[in-house]
Amino acid sequence: MSVATAHSASAVPPADETPAAQEAAEAAPARDEGFWVEPVAAGAQAAGDASGAGVVPAQPSGAQTSDGDTAIHAVDEQVARDAREFGVYARTGGWAFALKVARSVRPGGETAGETAKVSAKRFAELAGCSPERVMRYYKAWDRAADDGMVPHFEALAPGEEIDLPDSDVWLTYYSSRSSATSDRGATITAAAEAEGIRPTKALEVAENPTALRAAILADPSTAQAARTALLDRLKEDPSLQTELARDIARTDELKKAVANETQAATRIGYVRQIVENGQVKTPAGQVIDATAELRAEAERHLSLIDELDDDEDTGEWASEAYDTVKELVVQTVEADPELRVQERRTKFYSSLQKATKVFEELTLDDAVDLDAIYEDDMLQRLEDLQQALNTCIAALRKASPGE
Repeated sequence: MSVATAHSASAVPPADETPAAQEAAEAAPARDEGFWVEPVAAGAQAAGDASGAGVVPAQPSGAQTSDGDTAIHAVDEQVARDAREFGVYARTGGWAFALKVARSVRPGGETAGETAKVSAKRFAELAGCSPERVMRYYKAWDRAADDGMVPHFEALAPGEEIDLPDSDVWLTYYSSRSSATSDRGATITAAAEAEGIRPTKALEVAENPTALRAAILADPSTAQAARTALLDRLKEDPSLQTELARDIARTDELKKAVANETQAATRIGYVRQIVENGQVKTPAGQVIDATAELRAEAERHLSLIDELDDDEDTGEWASEAYDTVKELVVQTVEADPELRVQERRTKFYSSLQKATKVFEELTLDDAVDLDAIYEDDMLQRLEDLQQALNTCIAALRKASPGE
């Protein structure tokens, strides 16, 4: 596959080095990079002279073009030239431009007197663009040469033509942004390639955080994509986890939303436990085997919840499932005399443990002067508590087998 022969040294138009302009340069390389245009063949030129300056003769009467239309008018030479240049770029892409750099820019280690090639800076001056842009093409060619895709610089002479790789291989070696050469850029490039997208797109987003913010604020689908990506990053970034948790804790709306979602998740987990393990926790805290009716009802509610879309609110569904299942658990306990007794025993022990812990934490050790903290109702409450304990102790003594 060959490219147009370089017969003229026409300069490339000046190139804007902003990311947007660089992206435009890639999309329309003929405009920003320029072409060394292949001269018209002698026969075509003679025909052009015979039919009028700058015009390619029409096809014979009745001839059909590729789209089925009869060729009636001659083709303007500017149009024909654009078509030829487009064909070159369609086959080779950025390789066509990289070749011009590779065969004209002096590689490192060679002095000006050893070769007709020029420095990247001088080449950029002749082209009317920046040395940085020239070097991006230079480095892309260098990487490809190391992989054996193209010859090394030393093997190329000014004006030399070679067969070039296909255009779809070009972006494997070239990046239009200088940020791609940094460690950060290399990481972004690798992530973009893993996602199957052009690295230049990811680099442009990274270089324009304000634009990213605007897109997230304005477009729900962009915000959703950003949320998904952020959650993926949170799994491997403890610092980001801490920062996000701090932001949530300091925002009342987010704290409320987190509390609601936590409650819904807890209730769904309660129902799911019944379906998956066949066991359920009673209000008093004892774990019992779920009845067939209870499991069937839990499974029905869980299937409804699992069918919800990701953007649907699960709070109401979770509450309904939890309340229904919990009521069935209470009915199950009450219907079984043995379970009913065990439930009350468990509840009593739970309350006793809580009361014991609270009273053990009640201390006057830190009070240097009791007169300073004394209140009349303190003594009254302790006396009431003592009376309640005495009543409870007396009731338990009567129930004791030893009595």
